[in-house]
Amino acid sequence: MTDDKTALTGQIPRVPADIAPTTTSEISSEALAKAEAFIEADEGATNRLMGFWGIASTAIAVVMSLFHLYAAYAIVPTQELRYTHVAFTLVLSFLLFPLATKFRNRVRWWDIVPGIVAVATIVYALWGGDDFTDRATGPERWDVIVGIVFIILLLEATRRTTGLIMPVVSLFFIAYAMLGPYLPAPWTHRGYDLPRLVGHLFITLEGIFGVAVDVSATLIILFTIYGAFLQQSGAGKFFIDFSLALMGGKPNSAGRTVVLSSFLLGGPSGSGVATTVMIGTVAYPMLAKAGFEKNAAGGLLAAGGLGAILSPPVLGAAAFLIAEFLKISYLDVIWMATIPTCLYYLSLLIMVELDAKKFGAKDVKFEQEMPLWEMTKRYGFHFISLLAVVFFMMIGYSPSLSVFYAILVTFALSFLRPECALWPKKLVKALADGSIGALNAATTCACAGIVVGIVTLTGLGLKFSSIVIAYAGGSLLLTAIYTALIVWIIGLAVPVTASYIICAVIAAPALIKLGVPDYAAHMFIFYYAVLSEVSPPTALSPFAAAAITGGDPYKTTLQSWKYTLPAFLVPFVFVCDPQGVGLLMAIPKGGSWVDIVEITIKTTLGLVAMASVAQGWALRQNTRIEGALLLLAGLLLVFPSLIEALVESIIGRDISYTYVPGLIIAAGVLVWQMRTRSPVQPATA
Repeated sequence: MTDDKTALTGQIPRVPADIAPTTTSEISSEALAKAEAFIEADEGATNRLMGFWGIASTAIAVVMSLFHLYAAYAIVPTQELRYTHVAFTLVLSFLLFPLATKFRNRVRWWDIVPGIVAVATIVYALWGGDDFTDRATGPERWDVIVGIVFIILLLEATRRTTGLIMPVVSLFFIAYAMLGPYLPAPWTHRGYDLPRLVGHLFITLEGIFGVAVDVSATLIILFTIYGAFLQQSGAGKFFIDFSLALMGGKPNSAGRTVVLSSFLLGGPSGSGVATTVMIGTVAYPMLAKAGFEKNAAGGLLAAGGLGAILSPPVLGAAAFLIAEFLKISYLDVIWMATIPTCLYYLSLLIMVELDAKKFGAKDVKFEQEMPLWEMTKRYGFHFISLLAVVFFMMIGYSPSLSVFYAILVTFALSFLRPECALWPKKLVKALADGSIGALNAATTCACAGIVVGIVTLTGLGLKFSSIVIAYAGGSLLLTAIYTALIVWIIGLAVPVTASYIICAVIAAPALIKLGVPDYAAHMFIFYYAVLSEVSPPTALSPFAAAAITGGDPYKTTLQSWKYTLPAFLVPFVFVCDPQGVGLLMAIPKGGSWVDIVEITIKTTLGLVAMASVAQGWALRQNTRIEGALLLLAGLLLVFPSLIEALVESIIGRDISYTYVPGLIIAAGVLVWQMRTRSPVQPATA
């Protein structure tokens, strides 16, 4: 959200100005500044420009949004759309993201010149027309020079917006492509010289301007514009107020508010760190008064924010790439994410309910602007704005046209309340914020195009999958574990979108080779790429939450792991369990809708047991034996097919319904705790 004294900052509000001062006053300005620093680490440190350059930057951002809205409704040739999208992205990246932090808030010649040169390289490519694209395998001298300059500018723009890691990874892959003959087996390949590489990466639509940039130009930016319209129309404030009013009045209302508001805010924002900060500034004082310890409160806030990347209808930017890689509708991706998202928030809610018992949570009184019904009657139209995009996809519109109409619906509905109306000043801000909010993802997608292009050119994906399967001895479970570790490690260094793109082309083939449906393999990788948001050293969401709560960043990270651990067992279900694809709304082979219901119920009960283990608390504090029994019950419920396979390999005969012992064990523990329960002092974190 733009500061009143600046012309431009970025899409995500640094300090939520539309939230009552009485709420944020309990959090120090120093804590908010630290939280803002983590948002900048996630999205880049933007310049706050005033005067001519503030107006110019705003104008470019508005024109960029208008161009993409036009492209969503009209027909713009693919090559022109992708190249123009990248040109806008580079110009704004150089203007809004400084060369270094010490050069912030002013535009210098080294910000202007690269933007002009970047536009010149794009004009060169578009001006060349078909003759230019026909020279991809044998580029001319000027093609190579212009291509090298463009790649350097792209790497620098990505460094400014996302940090150094992604450009370094891209350079590593370029080196791999050029040094192929000198590498040891099985990594060796024929090798490619610089002209051939530049031709493939810069001229074709299989490198930098490939699938990832296409998704960025046709979907990601439209959804960030959509999110900006929701934010400017007051949807963010309403969702928080609605959650407070709905969940208030009970000892566990503070935790419940975090869960509900993170789901409502996360859907349109798709940003884990920003959602964590927005909710944290409101909810942490409530959590503290309820009795939550600082690190536990921070872990809950980070876990709630993480759900922003998993929540329909927007999810994270990587979700759009899933649709494009698999050549399926984005609506299909939303359906696939529905049950896992519900399970994620359900497990989080269970953890919160256990927290209320564990910490002896107290009633928290807070001022309410108006009763729930009155609030819903006045501002409930924001729910229509939120669900409009899904409605339009369900009646047959393409994803890009659906979000275009959803933006129009949001704009029209905003005039139902004077304080929400998107009059010109707010409209300009929404359009500008929409483009600025897409810069991080756009540069990441373009830079990741270097990786994707080289992987397809060298055949690295097939080599890598063969190596992983060989190390796993052909075991699906081990291959899934290795893949999860690979995705997680890569995700420690690069953003979620980049992590997904890289692993989708090098790791997904290994799972698919072993019989996992392609959609399940890609969703598995997506979920573990998201885990990087709560994993050091790039654990930005927990670190931002710790800045707000005053807790220890690493202890807060461990707490966020605890909160997310049960839900992150779910991806193994739809990869390793033949019935597990039911969690993705897919009917298992030879099965029916009954399988979807059955696997959902079993997984839910298993997550309840695993949440009790993670919290060390069920009806009362668990003993070690009770914790071990609940862990066993959870595994039997969540992974019945794996247990069946293990037992069958030992006893040599087929068995089924291993989840029944899981139910019996869990029920036995609960009955025992019910009979032996006595007043227990609240636990500490």
